[in-house]
Amino acid sequence: MPLQVAVQMDPIERVNIETDTTFFLMLEAQTRGHGLFVYEPSRLALDDGRVLARGRPLNLRAVKGDHHSVGEWTVRDLSEFDAVLMRQDPPFDMAYLTATYLLEKIHPATLVVNNPAEVRNAPEKLFVTGFPGLQPPTLITSDPEAIYEFRARHGDMVLKPLYGGAGSGVARLKPDDPNLDALLELHAMIGREPVVAQKFIPAVAKGDKRILLVDGEPIGAVNRVPAAGQVRSNLARGGRAEPAELTVRDLEICQTISLELKDRGLLFVGIDVIGDYLTEINVTSPTGAQQLKRFGGADAAAALWDRIEAIRGIV
Repeated sequence: MPLQVAVQMDPIERVNIETDTTFFLMLEAQTRGHGLFVYEPSRLALDDGRVLARGRPLNLRAVKGDHHSVGEWTVRDLSEFDAVLMRQDPPFDMAYLTATYLLEKIHPATLVVNNPAEVRNAPEKLFVTGFPGLQPPTLITSDPEAIYEFRARHGDMVLKPLYGGAGSGVARLKPDDPNLDALLELHAMIGREPVVAQKFIPAVAKGDKRILLVDGEPIGAVNRVPAAGQVRSNLARGGRAEPAELTVRDLEICQTISLELKDRGLLFVGIDVIGDYLTEINVTSPTGAQQLKRFGGADAAAALWDRIEAIRGIV
C-alpha cells in the first residue's frame, strides 16, 4: 500500500533539484507511489492537542525550472499521515526546537524521520562529544579565557558557532591571529550560545568526507574539497564534491556510533570525517545523497525508503 508522507521543509520553490537531498528523497517516495504533502515549519500548529500543518499536495518532476506542481492550500492533521520527514535546514534555534516538541506528539504512531525528541537531544556539535577517541581536541564554552588557554595548548584552531550549519560562521585562527577577541565579541553580539573551538586538522585540505548512514549502517561517502585558500569544504560554501571510498577508519567510526543511532531512532544521518577524526554527526537535514549516487555510489534515498516501508509494514 502507498504511504501518505508529509514533508516539513524550506520553500519548495527554492530547491536546486540537481543537488538537493530533500528533493531526491521526495522524488524516490513519489516513484514508489507514495503521496506527498509539503509544508514549511512556520505553518505548523498545535490546536487543542492536534498537530496541524497548512500545506499543499505535491507532485515532482526532475525538470530544472519546472520541478513541481502543488494543489490547493489545506490544513491537515499530521497524525493522519504514515510518515513525516523533518527536513528544514538549521540554524538549530528555538523555532527548530519548538518544531521537535510539536512533532514529538505524533511520533511514533506517525513515523517522524528523524525521531524529533532525539533530534532535539543530539545537537550535532555536542552529540559527537559522547564518543571518546573519535573527535579532535574540542572545547565548547562561552569563556574567553578558556578559549585562549585552548589555543595556547593546541595552536592552530577552528572557531565555529555551536548551533550553526552549512559552514556558516566557521573561521580558522592561526596561533598568532589577532582577530580572536573580535570574533568572540561578534559571537556574543549574535547570541548567548557557547562557541566551539577545535584543533585545526591539516587533512581538511584534502577534503571533508560526508558519510551517509541509514539506521546506523553506512551507505557510502563523498569527499568535499574546499576551494583554494579556504578552510570550509561545505558545498554551500564553494566546496566541490568528489567520489570517495570508505576506509577502515571510516568503518570503525561508523561501527562505534551505529548502535546509538539505532537506539535513538536517527534513521538518516550524515557524519563528517576529516582525516582520522569525526567532527560532526548531522541529524537535522543531512545532505550529499545526490552526489553519492551521481558518483556511482549507493542510492541513499532508496535505502531510506526501504527502511521506512519496513517500519510501516510494507513488504
